[in-house]
Amino acid sequence: MNITHLPTISVLSDSVTIAQLDDVKIVRIIHDKAEAAISLHGAHVLSFTPKGQDDLIWMSKEAIFNPEKAIRGGVPVCWPWFGRIANPAHGFARNSTWTLIEHRENENGVMVVLGLEASEETKTIWPFEFEARLTVEIGDQLTITLDAKNTDDKAWNCSGALHTYLNVADINTTTITGMGSSYIDGLLEGKVCSGGDTLSINAAVDRVYTQPENTVLISDTQRTLSVTNSGHNAAVIWNPWAEGAESMGDMNNDGYQTMVCVESTYHAASLETAKVIQPNESFVLSTTINA
Repeated sequence: MNITHLPTISVLSDSVTIAQLDDVKIVRIIHDKAEAAISLHGAHVLSFTPKGQDDLIWMSKEAIFNPEKAIRGGVPVCWPWFGRIANPAHGFARNSTWTLIEHRENENGVMVVLGLEASEETKTIWPFEFEARLTVEIGDQLTITLDAKNTDDKAWNCSGALHTYLNVADINTTTITGMGSSYIDGLLEGKVCSGGDTLSINAAVDRVYTQPENTVLISDTQRTLSVTNSGHNAAVIWNPWAEGAESMGDMNNDGYQTMVCVESTYHAASLETAKVIQPNESFVLSTTINA
């Protein structure tokens, strides 16, 4: 994703500016180590390009940058739940406006912290107090950490995911390892299945791998991407294939050929069985991506 041409709204430091992308504001990072972009709409990482490399993050050419819609591609923040276990699907964090809390930089890179707190609007969807922070560290690698603190006087349950869309040269020659063999198949009504240690994709895939290693490797003919997760209990792998891409108004029809989602996920079948977070405790989920 080319971020250098976007109009600048304000300059925050040598490496950090606020820029405009259609109807959303983004935090733009241009540093000797890497370039990156993060939308304040959804605290959504849109791009991460280490020096001398191609973008590791996939964005749809038809993505809509509008505060009323979730953004197709990048790294959506799915919280306080993942999937369709409540409404809206994947929670409200990805459709909320986050605030820039902090930014720091040195010769090794840039750190950006975005924040979201409970409001009357969020309480109409989920009636709890919380304080969420998304920390994005940009350098030789990209690390994204969601820390959602329970500031209520009672416990609440949540699940979540960092729904990372990765750039690959060609999905037909891409292999994935480290996800484990046991998975829940979303295309087979949640059937529990077992597969091999290596996944090649030649049709639509929507799987929740329930015993992943901490690091999943995605290899194509040009490079190997490493995705290291923590705080998770699952790794979700998703590609909509041709029929899925064609059904989405914000995804180009051939977009599925150059992407795969590998997601750091805390999966639960329902909010009642999701992770219990006591007052003053936090739900923490992270992913680190490099090539």
